[in-house]
Amino acid sequence: MKKLDNKVAIVTGAGSGIGKAVAIAYATAGAKVVVSDIDETGGKETVASITKAGGDATFFKADASTSEGNAALVAFAVATYGKLDIACNNAGIGGEMNLASDYSLEGWKKVMDINLNGVFYGCKHQLTAMENNGGGVIVNMASIHGMVAAPQSAAYTTSKHGVVGLTKNIGVEYGPKNIRCNAVGPGYINTPLLEHNLSPEMLAMLKDKHPIGRLGEADEVAKLVLFLSSDDSSFMTGGYYLIDGGYTAV
Repeated sequence: MKKLDNKVAIVTGAGSGIGKAVAIAYATAGAKVVVSDIDETGGKETVASITKAGGDATFFKADASTSEGNAALVAFAVATYGKLDIACNNAGIGGEMNLASDYSLEGWKKVMDINLNGVFYGCKHQLTAMENNGGGVIVNMASIHGMVAAPQSAAYTTSKHGVVGLTKNIGVEYGPKNIRCNAVGPGYINTPLLEHNLSPEMLAMLKDKHPIGRLGEADEVAKLVLFLSSDDSSFMTGGYYLIDGGYTAV
């Protein structure tokens, strides 16, 4: 029997990078997976990868930055598979880079809407479905910057600190209801988004900031998310777990 047999899972931002790796890991472990992303092409490619390998997945396009989008996603999962057991709130953006005094209000709001408000909206609707199912597990994607600063990225740092705080509160509030909630704090991960947005010089500098000597890989993060989503972590809730190649230890 696989770790997630008979489980139904949602993954947001699953069209690429960490979200795609998490969706594939869930499906490989036996879960039925609802792959969600605003990028329909990427999301459907993730579904194709899963089904080609014999897994069970379906795509639902949703804007993770809105309450309505998250409500529709949860409703789709329940209507399609009958319940919701697991959710990974992964969708997020880096946002503009600027000193705090120069940060645009529009840019601030955009980052907060996706990275923090979107996670809250997801949890809000997921928790209701999980209560109706007698329990469940939520994993929220934070960052090392839920713990340390990211200079010129005040919105990103604030949003990820907020995700950690939200996760702790949900863990405490819903533990008695058989719902666990944890956050993951990746260091810099080798994803298409990172490669497309940073120069080779910046990527080399980031590698040097990790004592392990390289960037992380999306499937390494997915293994931690899978652990936190399974019964292997049954006594863990309200936690924030770093996977950062030693970045925050320096």
